Amino acid sequence: MRVIDEAALEDIALGAAVLGTGGGGDPYIGKLMARESIRRYGPVDLYTLDELDDEDLIVPTAMMGAPTVMVEKMPNGDDIVNAFLSVGKYIGKTVRATMSIEAGGLNSVVPIYAAARLRLPMVDCDGMGRAFPELQMVTHTIHGISATPIAMSDERGNTVIMETINNHWTETFARSVTVDMGAMAMIALYAATVAELKEAAVPDTITQAQRIGETIRRARLEEQDPVRTVRESVNGYTVFRGKISDVQRRTEAGFAKGDAFMTGIADYEGRKLQLSFQNEHLAARIDGEVCVTVPDLIAVLDIETGEPITTEGLRYGFRVEVIAFPCTPRWRSEAGLQLVGPRVFGYDVEYVPVEERYGQ
Repeated sequence: MRVIDEAALEDIALGAAVLGTGGGGDPYIGKLMARESIRRYGPVDLYTLDELDDEDLIVPTAMMGAPTVMVEKMPNGDDIVNAFLSVGKYIGKTVRATMSIEAGGLNSVVPIYAAARLRLPMVDCDGMGRAFPELQMVTHTIHGISATPIAMSDERGNTVIMETINNHWTETFARSVTVDMGAMAMIALYAATVAELKEAAVPDTITQAQRIGETIRRARLEEQDPVRTVRESVNGYTVFRGKISDVQRRTEAGFAKGDAFMTGIADYEGRKLQLSFQNEHLAARIDGEVCVTVPDLIAVLDIETGEPITTEGLRYGFRVEVIAFPCTPRWRSEAGLQLVGPRVFGYDVEYVPVEERYGQ
């Protein structure tokens, strides 16, 4: 067991922005909430699955909606607590701990806020090893764990609880409720025992986020090349270096969708990249040819600082490096690719692991 204090939180939030692949919500907002919660209620105990009893019940907490909306529409804290407590009440069992359902972006730190405020521990695992835009896109789905009962709460005090016949229907109905709640809702879902999570979850992802954040922080202190440091910390590859020439972004059905266009610099002079996103970066094309897709991770880094840039933060003129790195092996299975492969998002291409394209 470790503890998440303010220093650890800073590193986790920074590393989670890399794992968020542009989405998952800006960790900065969640970090502020979690930091205040830690200051008021104390640090959060972080357990591995092996340190808990197999029958312990774990309920993840998260934000659902368009990251572009959350920049202006802040959660108030009561909403996530209402959602979490509603699931336990509905099931009728004591919840032992919370966890992150996605290790990338805001949803890596939302559970830290909830855990500190509720004085509960957090588990060092998640259901993605990154961020994805839809609720069913978690390793829990591959292993038959239901997303419901799901509780959804807004800042006004409204709470909706639902059960569905499968996780795809959970996404459909929850997305509609999210839009009605102002394109953002705080949620609790995917209740599971520790025994189930040992089979289904991606382990040690909060530790991974913290390690990435620590590496970036040290690089800044020691004045190392920040982009190279980030890339090496995730065993990643350079896909493109360039300047953002245009961003076409829209909020649609509760998602931030769009494309960023870049013109190459240095070794990529004369080439063009198109980066498509739906909350998260999904596919990159160089001169019209697909070069990397989900489920591998794509991150956009500021060339000067190494800071990961979210999809809502992309702006004309930014000089960036686009990197890609391998996803958890769970997503490379047939069942994983049926759930989060490129064709699921409308890209009629075969998935090719990033290391096969760039690892030679």
